[in-house]
Amino acid sequence: MQDELIMGCHLSSSKGYEAMARTAESIKANTFAFFTRNPRGGAAKAIDPEDIARFEIACEQIGMGPIVAHGSYTINPCSAIESVREFALQALTDDLARMEFTPGQLFNMHPGSHTGQGVEAGIEQIAETLNQVITPEQTTTVLLETMSGKGSEVGGTFEQLAAIRERIDHPEKVGVCLDTCHVWDAGYDIVNDLDGVLDEFDRVIGLEHLRALHINDSLNDCGAHKDRHARIGEGKIGADALVAVVDHPRLRGLPCILETPNELPGYAKEIAFFRKNYR
Repeated sequence: MQDELIMGCHLSSSKGYEAMARTAESIKANTFAFFTRNPRGGAAKAIDPEDIARFEIACEQIGMGPIVAHGSYTINPCSAIESVREFALQALTDDLARMEFTPGQLFNMHPGSHTGQGVEAGIEQIAETLNQVITPEQTTTVLLETMSGKGSEVGGTFEQLAAIRERIDHPEKVGVCLDTCHVWDAGYDIVNDLDGVLDEFDRVIGLEHLRALHINDSLNDCGAHKDRHARIGEGKIGADALVAVVDHPRLRGLPCILETPNELPGYAKEIAFFRKNYR
């Protein structure tokens, strides 16, 4: 049982790793997420080994939990366009190599959108790409994010994520990140039946493979198959239900990342709220 809440938010990586750790410390966060490269493009900032060394010292001082890197939104390993799939392969190869500068961390990614090919084709292509980039030697765990099921997204059901993992050569290197907004929008009622949703996740995927949480409220009704995040308590999920997720006995100890539409003061307020209500 983890006694301390592990919570943080997305931070800018523009000033490097040590700066992210110190920014997290300033808002009472003990984890954080960051984009490995421009979220809407392909550029990645060069790794500075001296910055990494300072970051490791800062993490030890702060008591930093696992950090959750996030792949670019432009990575789509199951696009119908071959050049897009090739970019996904190249970007994921580079991202996972860069992650090994900070060993033992988490790399989260959207599984992809099949763009008209169909879910089965999408699942096959995602698994094929991951099998090309994941190595048995890597210390990084790749996380497939639960999606809202909008458009041609793959990952809007637990079954789809399980189907990807079943095709992975090294499944021990692949886990899941559960996004509260996304699963709610996908039709999983975490407000009225959280235990039932967790039971279903456990049956289909296995809770032991759930490695991180994205904590977001949603502007939409359950099952809307959209993806519009809201600040905590300002959406259809509500603050009480999200506290129940963070504080659930089966989920305690997982790193929780806020992706609400906030600046740093707003994130500090939400982190303080969850710490106050964490038993």
